[in-house]
Amino acid sequence: MRILGLDPGLRNTGWGIVDAVDNRLRHVADGVIRPATDAPLAERLVQLHDAIVAVIAEYGPDEAAVEETFVNMNPASTLKLGQARGVVLLVPAKAGLKVGEYAATLVKQSVVGTGRAAKEQVGMMIRTLLPGCLAATPDAADALAVAICHAHHRGTQQRLAQAVAR
Repeated sequence: MRILGLDPGLRNTGWGIVDAVDNRLRHVADGVIRPATDAPLAERLVQLHDAIVAVIAEYGPDEAAVEETFVNMNPASTLKLGQARGVVLLVPAKAGLKVGEYAATLVKQSVVGTGRAAKEQVGMMIRTLLPGCLAATPDAADALAVAICHAHHRGTQQRLAQAVAR
């Protein structure tokens, strides 16, 4: 199972790809999408869209996972982040991928063991869990953490669905 993790943002959207086979995880790729900050909002959203389409085309993930948005003190910033998140949810769904959504605290708890972990702790655990992965930026590390969270929780969700179906 190849999983695309996405950490949405209008300035920086982190992405990470992991392969999950049984209980093993393997780092495939990661990066950051940086739309032009001087471009109009609509153009930045198009750049975000096109970059995610390219990642999906290049790596062929089976599923995707997106970190949920937290509400901050600035309503305008929250609205813009929500628009970027809409694009981040839309692109994999339009490509036919199942898309999971996870709260930041659940992502951190799944990777570090505590929902209040600092970005540095997340990055360190990503490099520990995925040998050979550099995750050069916190956004890429966060995206890989979202993919790992999805890998852990999708198995539980499948087992629950099978139990209910019986």
